[in-house]
Amino acid sequence: MKKISHIGIAVNDLQKSCELFSKLLNKDFHTEHVSSESVTTAFFKMGESKIELISSDQDDSAITKYLKKHKEGMHHLAIDVDNIQNEIHRLKKEGFRFLNETPKIGADNKLIVFLHPKDTNGVLVEICQSR
Repeated sequence: MKKISHIGIAVNDLQKSCELFSKLLNKDFHTEHVSSESVTTAFFKMGESKIELISSDQDDSAITKYLKKHKEGMHHLAIDVDNIQNEIHRLKKEGFRFLNETPKIGADNKLIVFLHPKDTNGVLVEICQSR
């Protein structure tokens, strides 16, 4: 594990949330559509890490379901790794379960997998590797 890549925050209205966080952080951002997750994201760079705002593009996406159940707020913690396959293997040996064991392309063009929050004290943890 290298560093915290980003903290993901689920939001209902990406435009309003971007305006709010721009004022709060005094930072610019960039947006990106992530088709594999049916979301649009906005990233605010904070030193070596980022804050990611996540808004759903579809009524049946995981983020829509999350927002209906939990409301807006912290969604996940993402950790950068050098080799995602090695980390998947290591974490499986340690007894962690995954929501997806096969890496997919996520935001920032990174390979991503998610650990099951039941194994991480209720926190959704994303493991990501730059491509």
